[in-house]
Amino acid sequence: MVDSARGRRAELVAVGVIRTDPELSVDLRLLRIAERLDAWFDEHVPDVVAVERVFAQHNVGTVMGTAQAAGLAMVGAAKRGVPVALHTPSEVKAAVTGSGRAGKEQVQRMVASILGLAEPPKPADAADALALAICHLWRPSGALQGGERHELTPAQRAWAAAEHAAKGRRSPR
Repeated sequence: MVDSARGRRAELVAVGVIRTDPELSVDLRLLRIAERLDAWFDEHVPDVVAVERVFAQHNVGTVMGTAQAAGLAMVGAAKRGVPVALHTPSEVKAAVTGSGRAGKEQVQRMVASILGLAEPPKPADAADALALAICHLWRPSGALQGGERHELTPAQRAWAAAEHAAKGRRSPR
């Protein structure tokens, strides 16, 4: 979780990685993830949830697990009326490094630099999650699921109105 700071900067609020016992059945692993996500949402009350857009790779098993966990995050957000944004891995890499083909280590170093951390967040999944949050923070419009049909929070409406005013456009409703 990151927050907006002056000068288009991002500040670290919190970061965590949910791990489950690989010996558990898939349904129980997903239950544990859902429970931890619910606790995270309740503790941190986000304005928006950014999720990596899952795409098919060579390892279908990994993609399925990632898609299932992403779905839980989207449902958890939807239950609370929190908008969800989807960003592709290359969009996230480009946002934090300037290159959509950046490697994991470069993303980790840039996340640490952007957030003013002494070292990259561990494990690598934590840095990936923060990169996703930074990407959305810097690209707040156009990626929300449901587009204009989704009701924005008061903070998001104020942000969007300020952005549109700065660009000389009418604010969204």
